[in-house]
Amino acid sequence: MPRTSAFLAMLGLMIGVVGCRKEDPSSPENSEGPTPLALHLPSWMLADTFYIPVVQGTSPLTVEGVALGRALFYETALSNDQTMSCATCHVQANAFSDPRQFSVGTDGSLGRRNAPAIMNPIYDTAFFWDGRAPSLEHQAFGPVTNPVEMANSWAVVVDRLEQDPTYPGMFQAAFGTPDIDSVRIVQAIAQFERTLLSFDSRFDRWYYGGDSTQLTQQEQRGFNLFMGEAQCADCHTPPLFHDVSFRNIGLHGQLSDLGVEEVTGLMDDRWRFKTSTLRNIEVTAPYMRDGRFTTLEEVVDFYADDVEVNMPNLDPHMFPWSLGQIELDPQERADLVAFMRTLTDASFLSDPDLGPPF
Repeated sequence: MPRTSAFLAMLGLMIGVVGCRKEDPSSPENSEGPTPLALHLPSWMLADTFYIPVVQGTSPLTVEGVALGRALFYETALSNDQTMSCATCHVQANAFSDPRQFSVGTDGSLGRRNAPAIMNPIYDTAFFWDGRAPSLEHQAFGPVTNPVEMANSWAVVVDRLEQDPTYPGMFQAAFGTPDIDSVRIVQAIAQFERTLLSFDSRFDRWYYGGDSTQLTQQEQRGFNLFMGEAQCADCHTPPLFHDVSFRNIGLHGQLSDLGVEEVTGLMDDRWRFKTSTLRNIEVTAPYMRDGRFTTLEEVVDFYADDVEVNMPNLDPHMFPWSLGQIELDPQERADLVAFMRTLTDASFLSDPDLGPPF
């Protein structure tokens, strides 16, 4: 891919990458509307023009919109009994994933899939394990009215927010009028979620930053395995450590969940699920769409020993397993796990600007 200065200049204008600006919305220069918010992305991410942020939806990023979305992300008024927020199942310390195998709804109902982590969603084009939502806005509509999640109605949510002394002013600041509706609510939540950027792991500082002290010899061995013999990078491709695809990886058991086929109706999509990112994988257990594995060691053991190579619709990327080419001894397995732990971004997991606003 070409990396011309003109293209990068255009890209900079498109997403406004000059650092996160948090101007005072009440200043005269902001009197005509919300303040545009510029995302801060590392220079090495911008230098690779293959990875262009996809900002879906109709609501551009603004300081006021993100602030509103952050408040709504942590707002329990979205649930029927006012006990659950988005953050209940997307916990910052767990890279905005759920540490439980299945999330629990307000009536005690269990979901059937593990809640995915929310990281770097500006590079995603489909959401949920089966990709049924084409944007963050579409995704945010689902949990509020889902009977096994928040079990609420949008009419109730809107009425509660209208009665709250804080929210009408926040909607005024974010959208130009105090009107509150479901579309504006999900637009604001999506704005906040697009600021959930994680690119400051030890791996990043070693590989992209050139700091040779960041990774141990074992972790470097694990990286070499990851990129080569173990075939991990075929699907978990750096820098995002996923490839925005849906694959059948030969995960045996619980085959009643048909994955993408439930959306498309196509048998060729049976048991295909979204490739999840490995960034912050150390803190996003349990693993797989059904949360069946509790440790990274179990995940590596699955790929080394238990891939169901005779499963129909097995992804072509799994052919090395079909040919018996994947063999990992105990030391190599330990090296892979050690490397994956270098993808933890401690600053992302503890950034107060991403936590509750009150």
